[in-house]
Amino acid sequence: MPIADQGFPVMLTFDLDAETMWTARDAKNAERPVVLSQGAYGWKVGTDRILDLLDHYSIKATFFVPGLIIEQRWELCEKILEYGHEIAHHSWSHRWILSLTEEEEREEMDRGIEIIERLTGRKPVGWRSPAAEVSPISMPLLVEKGFRYSSNFFDDDSPYLHGVNGEKTQIVEFPFAWVLDDAPFFQYSITLPGRTMQAPSAVAEAWCAEFDTLYHEDRAFTLAMHPQIIGRGSRLIALQRLIEHILEHDRVWFARCDDVAEAVRPSLESADRYAFR
Repeated sequence: MPIADQGFPVMLTFDLDAETMWTARDAKNAERPVVLSQGAYGWKVGTDRILDLLDHYSIKATFFVPGLIIEQRWELCEKILEYGHEIAHHSWSHRWILSLTEEEEREEMDRGIEIIERLTGRKPVGWRSPAAEVSPISMPLLVEKGFRYSSNFFDDDSPYLHGVNGEKTQIVEFPFAWVLDDAPFFQYSITLPGRTMQAPSAVAEAWCAEFDTLYHEDRAFTLAMHPQIIGRGSRLIALQRLIEHILEHDRVWFARCDDVAEAVRPSLESADRYAFR
């Protein structure tokens, strides 16, 4: 049974980590301008390319942005909003959660909420963790702060509702996986052993195959990308090929995560689709 009256949900999401991708991994990278320039490409070039592509196909998307990047690139974030996209919570500094104390994690959450509210006029309703990790207090924090969705876990192909501390919540999970993330395919680094680059055509093939299976099974499609990675010319062509492949199908609904969360929640509640942590 379809989970959304509007059609099969397709959520294109972008983590605009920029330089925090590198400074969060190692603070010494702040003294390495060439390393940081890999992240800077996301806000200098990649995001504009992405906005133009999405606008061409009248697609609305979700951008998960660390608060520090919002502070530094305020005008770019305003532009993202002007195009009709959602800005969601992606920590303050992109520091890995498992390296934080409880107080530090709360500070990352609160500072991110405050700056997004200042930018958009409302509190963020969605959260994606840095580096796909959560701590014992992460999910209770989402409940406490009134979040409506999360996109972090790899345990399903369909949205579901979170149960936290034994209680049902209103938080919709949009699961994805490394195969539905551009970084494992493209994020080459001379300092990270084993990182190689894949041909964009091969990545487009993998993403199209994932879409075909999920569409056939009436699930949902959540793709996680990074402007500093997918925003490169050849890679953006791969994303364009995926979009055109998806548009060949009936009843497809490209949408922001916040809109999909509100649309699918009633059917998830009635089906008792909960996962307890």
